[in-house]
Order: sequence, then C-alpha cells, then structure tokens
Amino acid sequence: MKNYTITVNGNVYEVTVEEGVSTGQAPAPRAAAPAPAAPVAAPKAAAAPAGTQGSVAVTAPMPGKILGVKAQVGQAVAKGEAIIVLEAMKMENEIVAPSDGTIASINVSVGDSVEAGQALATLN
Repeated sequence: MKNYTITVNGNVYEVTVEEGVSTGQAPAPRAAAPAPAAPVAAPKAAAAPAGTQGSVAVTAPMPGKILGVKAQVGQAVAKGEAIIVLEAMKMENEIVAPSDGTIASINVSVGDSVEAGQALATLN
C-alpha cells in the first residue's frame, strides 16, 4: 500500500492506495457491448439482398436515422440528385447520387437507424 497526501481546493486529504487492484471487471462490460451489435447487423444483411445490387454504392457518411427515401428502384438519377434524407445530430442531410445512373436497390426504409459506411442504395 502507498500513502499519499493530496490537497484539493485548500483541503488536505490523506489517501491510501492499494497496489495490485484487479481491473478484471472492466473487460466484462466491453465484451457485452459487441454482443448487441451482432443482432442489429443481421437484419441489415438480410435487407440488402432484397433488391438487385448495382455497381455504385451510396453509403451513409455518418450514423443516423432515415427520414425519407426520395428515389425508387428503376428511377434514373443525375449526379448530385437527392436519393435519401438522413437525420444525424438533429439535422436533415440529403444523401445524393455520386454519379449519373439508375437506382438498382434501396437498402433502407424510413425509420431505419444506419451506421457510417452502411450501404443505403446502389446505382447502375
């Protein structure tokens, strides 16, 4: 054990610190945190095959919630045209087509929560 004298706001405290204190409890919550992520990923993977996949992926730039889908499968879109509305940090962000093309798939629905980098739609 080590003894320390600590002064906080003019108050002096005598503190004894025990060496070799186990921190084995900290990894347990960390191990539990990834477990809920696996069930969330499974429905997303199941949603992707519902449509035909295109060659150009439109991904979420940040985590958020889908507020609206402005395009439909088979619709022709121009570069910069809004496809999906994503709410992140209380702001509405339009996710736009990265290039001219045709919507091959929409992989999300209104109300879905998405992670950064998740494929929202694909273009041909």
